[in-house]
Amino acid sequence: MKKVIFFDLDGTLTDPSLGITNSVMYALRSYGIEENDREKLYPFIGPPLVDSFEKYYGFPEEKGREATFRFQEYFSQKGLYENEVYEGIAQMLSALKEKGLILSLATSKPEEFAVRILEHFDLKRYFDFVCGAAMDEKTRCRKDDVLLYALEKTGADPSLSVMVGDREYDVLAGNKFGLSTVGVLYGFGDRKELENAGADRIAQSVSELKEILMQ
Repeated sequence: MKKVIFFDLDGTLTDPSLGITNSVMYALRSYGIEENDREKLYPFIGPPLVDSFEKYYGFPEEKGREATFRFQEYFSQKGLYENEVYEGIAQMLSALKEKGLILSLATSKPEEFAVRILEHFDLKRYFDFVCGAAMDEKTRCRKDDVLLYALEKTGADPSLSVMVGDREYDVLAGNKFGLSTVGVLYGFGDRKELENAGADRIAQSVSELKEILMQ
């Protein structure tokens, strides 16, 4: 069994706020909804999209899935590149690889999109595995489903492995399967959210996260 560090993508390695909010705006516009307050759409970053369309705009499940496909129309062409890597991420990943650690992505973003984002920002070379949601947003879309898939794909030993993320979904999934969990505060979650979810450690910055993971 292997010791693996699992990373979420959005809010942990990259800042996806522009691409995701533009994609949500595009989807909502197809229903005649004009939403110009970008910060109002930040809660879409992290959770499954179907759940967010239901929670924040009252879409029933089937309409939420339809809106998710509209989201993907924009995101697959433009949104996934409207992204920014947090400062110091490449250096941290390189140091972890030099230490001989196994790195895997475990993201609720569709796996195909996750691969393209990592390749675009020259981060894929650091990862031994890339594990994400299914494109249909029906199977393997919630974080615990993705992490279970990632554990099976990597052959990781949960008791030796770590889940890193910026939202409660990452921490709750990691705790469910017995991983150590590290929440980060430079993403879109806050300390209270991460502490309430039961994060073992919390990193204020990329440099602090690097120190924790190198220990």
